[in-house]
Amino acid sequence: MDITFKNVSYIYQQNTPFAHRAIDNISFHIPSGTFVAIIGHTGSGKSTLLQHLNGLVRPSEGEVKIGDFLLSHEHKPKNLMELRSRVGVVFQYPEHQLFEETVAKDIAFGPENFGVEQAEIEQRIKEIVPAVGLSEALLARSPFELSGGQMRRAAIAGVLAVKPEILVLDEPTAGLDPRGQKEIMDMFYDLHQQQKLTTVLVTHSMEDAVKYADHVIILNKGTKYMEGKPEEVFIQQEALNQVQLDMPEMIQFMQAFQARFGTEIPFMRQTVEDLAVQIQEALKGVDVHE
Repeated sequence: MDITFKNVSYIYQQNTPFAHRAIDNISFHIPSGTFVAIIGHTGSGKSTLLQHLNGLVRPSEGEVKIGDFLLSHEHKPKNLMELRSRVGVVFQYPEHQLFEETVAKDIAFGPENFGVEQAEIEQRIKEIVPAVGLSEALLARSPFELSGGQMRRAAIAGVLAVKPEILVLDEPTAGLDPRGQKEIMDMFYDLHQQQKLTTVLVTHSMEDAVKYADHVIILNKGTKYMEGKPEEVFIQQEALNQVQLDMPEMIQFMQAFQARFGTEIPFMRQTVEDLAVQIQEALKGVDVHE
């Protein structure tokens, strides 16, 4: 599903002395199947923007189009429930939303509420559990008997069981150690590719954005500050520093390498392994002790 914001603003407590413009005149288009990262410091408008994606709020000004669903100040889709069944949201610490007596019942809760038949739910659970790295043996257990990582995966399985076309990830690696962060993000990226999802990642991690995203949107004080491909946006050090953001470490390293050896390796979102090979080739015949 495509996502289009057209001159969208949202004002909390509008027409009161406490009115606050959280996002201001934001426009962008996310084609179906794109993995987009939204970056910005606290107060930049990220959370407010996300709430528009499944109709939790509607624009104060402008319009949001999610596939065929239109949301504006004047227009509320009659089939809002259907929109929410097609936009899955993984909030920070999703394991805090677990509540059922077994893992299977927790995963089934979402599709049951959207009217999916029991046989279909059971089939979805069989497909989703291995996809999120859980064992079927855990389905009969209480979610509160699982490890923290397993609880998070069970909660994510509950979102995926609804079969969303858009997956919204709000800081999904919060509280995880580096290994857990990589495992969860690799899992989401695999699901994104396999299920051809439109994925929206809100993150503070420039490293995750450069590794996984096709497109980047940077917010600042409620406005769209920068937008483009990661390889175009993340090399603009001065512009990033203006909003207290740093270039990803890989790009910083590549620029330091160029300054030290006078050899440029273009940033093309290569992996660390690919970069190591390129450096080895670039250093052939170079006296590194000069």
